[in-house]
Amino acid sequence: QCAPAAELYSRALAQLEVAGDAAAEERSALLANRAACHLKNGACSLCVADCSSALELVPFGIKPLLRRAAAYEALERYSLAYVDYKTALQVDCSVQAAHDGVNRMTKALLEKDGVNWRQKLPPIPTVPISAQTRWSIPSAQAPGANTPPASAPQGEPAQTAVGMERARMLKEEGNELVKKGNHKKAVEKYSESLKLNKECATYTNRALCYLTLKQYKEAAQDCTEALKLEPKNVKALYRRAQALKELKDYKSSIADIKSLLKTEPKNTAALRLLQELNRA
Repeated sequence: QCAPAAELYSRALAQLEVAGDAAAEERSALLANRAACHLKNGACSLCVADCSSALELVPFGIKPLLRRAAAYEALERYSLAYVDYKTALQVDCSVQAAHDGVNRMTKALLEKDGVNWRQKLPPIPTVPISAQTRWSIPSAQAPGANTPPASAPQGEPAQTAVGMERARMLKEEGNELVKKGNHKKAVEKYSESLKLNKECATYTNRALCYLTLKQYKEAAQDCTEALKLEPKNVKALYRRAQALKELKDYKSSIADIKSLLKTEPKNTAALRLLQELNRA
């Protein structure tokens, strides 16, 4: 019931207006919650406005960053969405929604602006070290008060934005090597990238290389890892089915294709592979 919830958040904000800066954190949380309601109702411009106000009160809040990014994405303002997703990753590099958003925006901007798309981006703000901490958020989309940051476990090296960017660059280098047909070298790049960031797309890309190199067990294993991150990932299901077919595990291969077809019932490559498996 997003509309009544938004109304209640508005009433709460009006009550806190007189408190000014003394209630900055609570006002920021309420604005972020009301923004989630606007986003659910498709009022993306209102969502952007509330998130921007929330971020003025408490800079680099993870929820308003993610919600504003989602609103910008819906409004097809991809460069602004990209900046917010990247900023969110500086705050907490473990937020999968931000990784997925960066991947989607990269693809959209590449299609829109070509290979020089990065030159047209607005500047990405540098998040201070004090704000680079892991936030515990049950759902980036769900209304609810901002959860306070939790301390990183002692002795555990914190992942940094630099490491995430390095992982992305290594993955892109791997992609370029695949285009050139150098799958063995691409595997090395993807492996280096995965040490820094376990990303679904990197696993499925390396699986493709393993398939080409006829390393079917490794391909199947990479797809399994990808599916742990994204259980319905179409590429992971299809490539694991291919690998399992080569390993003569036809039953498991068919199961993967049937799972894929629940998501994409008209996927021609999957339908063709299913026919081959039924004849095997």
